[in-house]
Amino acid sequence: MLSDTPVPGTSSDDLVKDTTTATFRQDVLAESMQQPVLVDFWAPWCGPCKQLTPILEKAVRAAGGKVKLVKMNIDEHPQIAGQLGVQSIPAVFAFQRGQPVDGFMGALPESQIKSFIERLVGPLGPSAAEEILAEADRLMTEGDIGGAAELYSAILAQDPENVAALAALVKLHVEVSDLEGAKRFLAMAPEAKANDPALAGARAAIELAEQAGSLGDLTDLQRRVEADPADHQARFDLAVGLNARGRREEAVNHLLEIVRRDRNWNDDGARKQLVQFFEAWGPTDAMTLAGRRRLSSLLFS
Repeated sequence: MLSDTPVPGTSSDDLVKDTTTATFRQDVLAESMQQPVLVDFWAPWCGPCKQLTPILEKAVRAAGGKVKLVKMNIDEHPQIAGQLGVQSIPAVFAFQRGQPVDGFMGALPESQIKSFIERLVGPLGPSAAEEILAEADRLMTEGDIGGAAELYSAILAQDPENVAALAALVKLHVEVSDLEGAKRFLAMAPEAKANDPALAGARAAIELAEQAGSLGDLTDLQRRVEADPADHQARFDLAVGLNARGRREEAVNHLLEIVRRDRNWNDDGARKQLVQFFEAWGPTDAMTLAGRRRLSSLLFS
């Protein structure tokens, strides 16, 4: 499934090409009369360049011809970079109608590069991968786990570092109680993206499943809570178990009840558990949004 990461200077097609001092006028100035052209100044010894260039190439191709990318090795061709006052690399300049109109330095994340391109050409809309991801999410919501898994895997076949697809596959395996499979997919995540919110949510989902796995039948916990509403540990464990069984609103209700009765119980454990729920469910999930509102109302009342 995994493929090699592209290296600057190795690809050539209609949208992405290398240039030299001799061909710069045609490749950049002339081409920029038709659409914006991004010029990526890089060098073989530059680590951040190797991070940025594949992201640039991906974003340019996703723009579907609205913009082109030209790469220039400044070790071999330093003149143009010198004329433009490039002090450090990676440096990217956008040319339009034969003139530099915008630019940035350093290795930016994909989202910021997309925004940079959109400043030049207007909204790009969802990429093909984003559309497939949305369809996979829809299938997952409808319970078609097999269909969703196929689409998530197809995204990863094209983009092994797509953390949204990786995180979704982790959660999918948690959903079918395959925690070992979930951990295998989580281990595929690139180290540089380890703190991505989607991956944090995937880790939280695994931790919650492991936590719930030791609880067994919930009937005894339910009885303990009914017999003693102040038995916070039983209520806490019941909430964890309910969440694992998809009864998320009931889980939220029980944790909020602990916060209402004793905010400091177990070193603020009920609130922390709620936050982990929200992380696992995702920031835009309806239950996350409702739960956060209720928690805030309770804490600041």
